[in-house]
Amino acid sequence: MRRKDREMSREFALEVSDKCEWAVLSMTDREGMPYAVPISIVRDGDVIYFHTAKAGRKIDILKQNPQVCLVCVGDTKRLEDQFTTKFESAIISGHAEEVTDDREKINALRILCERHTPANMGEFEDAVRKSLKVTGIWKIRMKEVTGKAKK
Repeated sequence: MRRKDREMSREFALEVSDKCEWAVLSMTDREGMPYAVPISIVRDGDVIYFHTAKAGRKIDILKQNPQVCLVCVGDTKRLEDQFTTKFESAIISGHAEEVTDDREKINALRILCERHTPANMGEFEDAVRKSLKVTGIWKIRMKEVTGKAKK
């Protein structure tokens, strides 16, 4: 990291990933072209889960090249009297793999929903029963985690 004065700890970066509204998943396709998409995430230890359709460009790329980079942005604040922004971010690199075990899929969906839609958890069991077979779940096994902030 060029700006060592902005480098933050791994723990800080994980906190940013835990509170970000969404993250950007970056991948590289077979031709070497970049592709990035916003996703909703949840972390469970050293694994990050996200849900997706079971087919499409993102899935094709992940199956061809599972090496990914995830960018999470936490709190930001524009300083109106200066030409700068206070921010906090995390970059997580790792290996993505599809979750095929139904128990792990349900657990991932549960913690995703508890994080992003906690008020709707009363409908969780019915929703899972209806959509589990058509919902894709992927996990990213974290290899490198870095944090950065301008306070």
